Amino acid sequence: MKKIPMRTCIACRQMKPKKEMLRVVKTADGEIFADPTGKAAGRGAYICGAEECMKKLGDKKLLHKAFSTDVAQDVYSDVKEKSGNDQ
Repeated sequence: MKKIPMRTCIACRQMKPKKEMLRVVKTADGEIFADPTGKAAGRGAYICGAEECMKKLGDKKLLHKAFSTDVAQDVYSDVKEKSGNDQ
């Protein structure tokens, strides 16, 4: 039986299968973007698609914490858009 890779959501801190999560990546040159393929090179942070998690992501500026750097507001918008939770 194949092992399912699990990742922790940066908002709710729950472990979920990697395929159910949206990956946000920070590349070596500091570019931060949503990575729906999950294959881009760089440091990744995962967020589940739950509405509460998307709200928490923006309210608490969780990407700032995950990548220890300032993250532009349009990155947050892009992540929400790609998660399918447009608000």
